Amino acid sequence: MKILILHRVPYPRIEYARGIDHHRHDVTYFGKREILATLPAGLPCRAIERPGTNSAFEEARDWLQADPQSFDRVISLSEYELLDAAQLREWLGVPGASLEQVRLVRDKIVMKQAVQGAALRVPRFLPLVDFVAAGGHAPWQKATVLKPHSGASSADVLVFESPSHVFKAVAMQSTGIARLDADIPDIAAYEVEEFVSGPILHFDGLIENGCILVLTASEYVGTCLGYANGRPLGSFHRPLTDQTRHWVQRALNAVQIHNGSFHLEAIESGGELVFLEVGNRVGGADVVATFERATGVHMPSQELRILLGEPTDIPSAALAGGRHWHGWFVYPGHHLGVGAYRGLDGADAFRGDPGVVSWAELAAGTPLRSNVTYSAYEAPLAGIVATLSPRATREWLENLFESVSIQMDEAENLTLRSAA
Repeated sequence: MKILILHRVPYPRIEYARGIDHHRHDVTYFGKREILATLPAGLPCRAIERPGTNSAFEEARDWLQADPQSFDRVISLSEYELLDAAQLREWLGVPGASLEQVRLVRDKIVMKQAVQGAALRVPRFLPLVDFVAAGGHAPWQKATVLKPHSGASSADVLVFESPSHVFKAVAMQSTGIARLDADIPDIAAYEVEEFVSGPILHFDGLIENGCILVLTASEYVGTCLGYANGRPLGSFHRPLTDQTRHWVQRALNAVQIHNGSFHLEAIESGGELVFLEVGNRVGGADVVATFERATGVHMPSQELRILLGEPTDIPSAALAGGRHWHGWFVYPGHHLGVGAYRGLDGADAFRGDPGVVSWAELAAGTPLRSNVTYSAYEAPLAGIVATLSPRATREWLENLFESVSIQMDEAENLTLRSAA
């Protein structure tokens, strides 16, 4: 089988060779130079570099028009290139998720409309265009979320006190969001949504031909929006009921996720689940690693087998769950500016804790990335912990977040800021 992979996620986060036999298949990786550099030496494959000035679809099409060839599968495991892969499949006539199916899980308005149509609760919402046309009137009066239709890592997401506060900020072009405060604001790319309070959950697993193969339930400690604003984030596995499994299956059916991995987020409010969003991809941070430790299943490699039409290898123990309850944690560094990173304060009591499964800490003096990243060895601190109960794991994470902070050289930070 000839396989084309739109390669955007660094290889170690996927480990493609665990799911694709590179000796049996003819595999081509198509990506930018810095990502192609993450391919292991000696991996049997072709690597085609793209300039990165246009979309992956446009550059792949240009390459294939200059060097015509056919493929049996076109695969992307990146949130940001799922649409490119669908466009390329459509252009080449290759089987796989269609452009419309992928749009259904990339556009949060269309996504919520589909889930609402399946009689599942979603937050009340309006396209920003409609909200502005209605003079800022909404069918709710309290806290309101302003966010883009498509996106990840809580970029450009803000919470306002009320719909009227959103309307005023948009009208005054004072949201702090570049695309909305521009001379020609891109309001068509945004929506408003009522803020629903309650624990935020995420459900991760694999689905094949519309049937869930394996599934875990987790609860966040902190929020993704809080992480974008500089606060640590984690989650811990919790028990999964048949009722919840059925709810997840209905949500996936509604958005036509039939094959591959999924990462679904919901709020537990008033004794029921409120759908937030879903991706036809694995979750970020250490979701994949905690999932594998809890179930024995490496999601990306099993997803690749599903997409190739090959048998999956899911142990029966995965369905029963293990004796330990895992959680992951990550500290942001993108918000700290250009000061010198000096390490962690208060971490000594946690590094050697017997519950720690992995601990990835940046060395003092390592430059901090300016973009939002959940990845171990890019964030100042990331890791996995395991205890004998969900409650104990949650309390461990809460204690970590209360006790450990990032040390910065404030004097140097101020000097570098004033010099910039």
